[in-house]
Amino acid sequence: MRAIQITDLSGPDTALRPVHLPEPEPSHALTPGQGVVVEVYAAGVSFPELLQTRGQYQLKPALPFVPGSEVSGVVRHAPVGSKLHAGDRVAAFCVLGGWAEVAVAPEFLTFPLPPQLEFAQGAGLILNYHTAYFALQVRGRYQTGETVLVHGAAGGVGTAAVQIAHGLGAHTIAVVSSEAKEAVARHAGADEIVRSDRAWLDQVKGRVDVVIDPVGGDRMLDSLRSLRAGGRLVVVGFTSGTIPEVKVNRLLLNNIEVVGAGWGGYVIGQPGIAREIGAAIANLVDEGSVHPIVGARFPPEEAPAALRLLERREATGKVVLEFRAST
Repeated sequence: MRAIQITDLSGPDTALRPVHLPEPEPSHALTPGQGVVVEVYAAGVSFPELLQTRGQYQLKPALPFVPGSEVSGVVRHAPVGSKLHAGDRVAAFCVLGGWAEVAVAPEFLTFPLPPQLEFAQGAGLILNYHTAYFALQVRGRYQTGETVLVHGAAGGVGTAAVQIAHGLGAHTIAVVSSEAKEAVARHAGADEIVRSDRAWLDQVKGRVDVVIDPVGGDRMLDSLRSLRAGGRLVVVGFTSGTIPEVKVNRLLLNNIEVVGAGWGGYVIGQPGIAREIGAAIANLVDEGSVHPIVGARFPPEEAPAALRLLERREATGKVVLEFRAST
């Protein structure tokens, strides 16, 4: 099968190689038990893969390895007793090995792909939307009608967070950096849009209940200032490349919180939570609130260009590699 490997840690321009490899077996799932074998139509491109090309991600497999944490495609094999069957369209989180024509994912992280979504959308359905729901509902303790501010609201996690929040009844404020990204955030369903380059804090200060922050960097202090009493800032990631620090006296004086949201580590040991989140997102898809926005599409051999797009922070929606043409 065709696949893309990371062969060294020299960065996205030189670390990736197209290769041909044997197809994986059900036992190759990176969790105990038999996995679901998926014929991959589309694979998601995310910041973990960019970090892995430099050895900067917490998961550090031995070289060479096939990256790629999420895919969508068609089930080739499912474990005995599973509700999935050969031929089913699915979205799956495979942890590693997704940048290939065939991948293996844990059964509890493999979900039916709703018929109204194409494969490219399915490749952005789990990592982004499960993370957004987990950050907002589980860790952020969102209550119906609260105001939710989303940083990086035109990106993969950002558009997912806007749609999840809007679908759950929030007033959503999107923070973006350009006119083009304003249009993406508006399409995602944001109720209000502010520009990160135009004194955004002055427009939202004291009005926000929950901040969803996949960006990090120097925005954290202003994010804390945006919160009203009892507000929560949920840390999702650091796409800016900088991990911020906060003086905890600010939390004490204003009765606010900073909360971490590490979706992957949380659900790997709790399959029931993963299934509950999957069911909630499926309902939001059926209601029309969740409709993953696909940005750039690349053939697998152009994976370096896909990662460079992320690194330049020029990506909007979900970036995908397309391994098979949809029929």
